[in-house]
Amino acid sequence: MVYVKDHQNVTLSLPKPLLQRFKVYAAKRNKSMSALMTEAIHNLVPFSDEEREKSRRRMLARLANPPNLGTGGKITWTRDELHER
Repeated sequence: MVYVKDHQNVTLSLPKPLLQRFKVYAAKRNKSMSALMTEAIHNLVPFSDEEREKSRRRMLARLANPPNLGTGGKITWTRDELHER
């Protein structure tokens, strides 16, 4: 999720028991209630065609130029090593 500086405060009325559970939920995840609400609303509101296209382009650009994960593009482990118990 991208942080946007143009935020606007809103007032939200919740039942007290739900609010208390929400505070605990946020704290356990080390996130703010605002961040969780932003994620939830973002998932509820559909993307516009323009936003969907921008997102698709970003994904394709990352596939074409993946971030360096420090492996130099070489796999130095085996399947068995990954699945050891």
